[in-house]
Amino acid sequence: MVKIIFTFLILFHFSLGDDGEQINFTSANPFSFYHIITDLENQDPHEVHGILRFPEGVERQNLPLVMGIAGSKGWADHQLEYLSMYREMGVATFELQSFASRSIKSTVGSQVDVTTAMMILDAYRALDRLIKDSRINPQRIAITGWSLGGGVSLFSAWQPLKDAISPKGSFSAHLPIYPPCIITPENMEFTDAPIHILIGELDNWVPAAACEDLVAQMQSVGVDIGITVYPDAHHGFDREGPLVVEEDGYALSDCRFRMRADGAVLMNFLDIPMTKPHLQKLALAFCADRGPTLGGNPEARKASFDFAKSFMTEHLLNNIK
Repeated sequence: MVKIIFTFLILFHFSLGDDGEQINFTSANPFSFYHIITDLENQDPHEVHGILRFPEGVERQNLPLVMGIAGSKGWADHQLEYLSMYREMGVATFELQSFASRSIKSTVGSQVDVTTAMMILDAYRALDRLIKDSRINPQRIAITGWSLGGGVSLFSAWQPLKDAISPKGSFSAHLPIYPPCIITPENMEFTDAPIHILIGELDNWVPAAACEDLVAQMQSVGVDIGITVYPDAHHGFDREGPLVVEEDGYALSDCRFRMRADGAVLMNFLDIPMTKPHLQKLALAFCADRGPTLGGNPEARKASFDFAKSFMTEHLLNNIK
């Protein structure tokens, strides 16, 4: 009987390990960057969590880590494949659960229930929790994300936001995958961490042209950023499966907005700040269509995984002291 109980406990232990380790921390729900920069201290606290996973067969001590941020449809299989690849490289991973922590499954069609601002704050609050863990190397934590999560990965490097949040930790590298680049900051100050965008040439959910323009402006002021545009590739080129139309999604090809230094994103008419959900929806109604296309492209998918592996090797594994 004792042997049976002992065997059960061992199996139970390993089943918990397979599910990862839930890490809890306190964040908040700022709707916009403006609310982070001007009013963060007045935002109501909100409990958020993520899942920490470790590579097999390595000592859990001072490991580099990749923080992953899901897109508007929540975590998808192809996104988790990247994180599995990183663990095979000997890198720990952290799946931020901004949606599940707010009982939201998807923001497609609205983009107001869980916002980029909320998720960036979540990411930095999680970072400050993770850098206290002796199993993690606090100097070797990168952030990557897809679509909405790509925007988190990109704009978590925007210095005014980082200054307002005032985290104890910093991300060592940023890999945004098909992020929305339709917002151009008046203040082009970004952190010194390297940034690289991966996006599809035919993406009409978040247009590649906007990212190319933004990258050119950032490079002109010395930001360490690059971009790879995959030919004949749509949104979600790194997933498997045919092209489909996301009927409720925003097609943002004709949308471009300016952002003030205080984080307020301005409408294209009357410069009205989009600091409330109904104002953001109004602004998008004037420039966005519905029904963007998404789906896999085998060549772009392979190239993206290869690039991600090389990028994280360079910035997390090389020259470790």
